[in-house]
Amino acid sequence: MAQRRFYLVLNVNSGTVQALGVTGDDLTAKFAAQGLDVTIDADPDSSLDERIARALASDAETIIAAGGDGTVTALATAIIDSDKSLAILPLGTANLLARDLGVPLDLDSCIAVLAEMEPLAIDVSEVNGTIFLHKAVIGVIPELAAGREYIRGQGFGAKIGYMRYFFRRIARARRLALEIAPGDGPARIERVQAIAVASNAYDEGLGRFFHRDKLDSGLLTIYVLRHLNVGDMVKLATGMLAGHWRDYDALDISSARSVTIRARKPRLQLMIDGEVQSMEVPLHFKIYPRALTVLAPLQAIKEEIAEEQAEGTARPMGQMA
Repeated sequence: MAQRRFYLVLNVNSGTVQALGVTGDDLTAKFAAQGLDVTIDADPDSSLDERIARALASDAETIIAAGGDGTVTALATAIIDSDKSLAILPLGTANLLARDLGVPLDLDSCIAVLAEMEPLAIDVSEVNGTIFLHKAVIGVIPELAAGREYIRGQGFGAKIGYMRYFFRRIARARRLALEIAPGDGPARIERVQAIAVASNAYDEGLGRFFHRDKLDSGLLTIYVLRHLNVGDMVKLATGMLAGHWRDYDALDISSARSVTIRARKPRLQLMIDGEVQSMEVPLHFKIYPRALTVLAPLQAIKEEIAEEQAEGTARPMGQMA
């Protein structure tokens, strides 16, 4: 089999990349140690859009997103209509899609198994023309996330201030009146604290927090949270960790191939794959089945990785078969 050619786009502005001190030279050495054919773009003077354009113009079969979930989504958006596949070097805070795919979260371990990953076609979702791979959230959650981004990199005092804001905002949060109209069913009015539209469905199971095993069902999953206070958050988080959160009484779950959400407000804030933005209402959601090709570890490697992560261990680079 011919060796894959990779083009790696490093998001040098990622907080995690800067915190870990990852550089283009570091990655060049790590890939060379594995004998991989890679072009590494870590140009700090070019925008992410410019570097994505260079990646698309290259002769590489696979584009590697080296950064967080926002970087992954940006690259996925660009290559959906191309003949290239996407690989992930998880250098973000949450690394949601990487976790779903079973990609090693340790940098060296990920590079070590990259050549043996196999292509997998997954669904891609959209809201008002904006692509997302994981979920879009409306309601109090985006406001809390915007506050978190505001204090990123600031001192301990700012973090204490944010925690005060967090609990005060939860206590005072007002419910939104929304019309939820699935493409294949009747519309309904809901008063919600938050609503999430996810690409596919989250699984239940011990410790499976926001995890999806199936990424190609061709269905959006709509999670309606009718009320949310501090006690609700504790119950829901505990239920997710314990693996039985679907029976939480404030949560309604449904699925559809498309859904439209309307509100009296002309615009709503959304958190889309971790990035907060404002959008005009109505919000039109749809899903494109198996529209993106990504690289994922072979099943045997995924099981081994899962066992090692559960034990809190990671193999050194080069020791994964």
